[in-house]
Amino acid sequence: GISVAEVFKVYGEDFFRERETEALRKLSLMRQFVISTGGGAVTRSINWKYMHKGISVWLDVPLEALVKRISAVGTNSRPLLHHDSNDAYSKTLVRLSTLLEERGEAYANAEVKVSCEKIAAKLGTKDVSNVTPMAIAIEALEEIETFLKREDGYCAF
Repeated sequence: GISVAEVFKVYGEDFFRERETEALRKLSLMRQFVISTGGGAVTRSINWKYMHKGISVWLDVPLEALVKRISAVGTNSRPLLHHDSNDAYSKTLVRLSTLLEERGEAYANAEVKVSCEKIAAKLGTKDVSNVTPMAIAIEALEEIETFLKREDGYCAF
């Protein structure tokens, strides 16, 4: 296998998105497991056909927190964010802002939204970087439970 960045470089984004859709199609036939997609998976409407065979969860992280996190680790593995610049923070902020604007409505298609800001507030902090994966998982389970109670009789098949 090769990295996502290498697939984008060698074959292009369309090739990658086709493979991503095919993977979602195959995975949608299975039951009782978690699929974690990249942010671009929501851009193809057919992917929602497959994602809605389960309960989709949007992990809503504030833009500034995403930029900070991505800038800290670098953009080499993220083909839509990678750039050759000394000002990684500003470039990443601009690009992520654009992507969020383009994808925002698509993210809203998720059955469940988990807000990292809401979790941080529950923990008594404003800094979402203090939110642990465990806290996110617990919030996700609580939001899924709320969704299932609201959608009495919901069947993801």
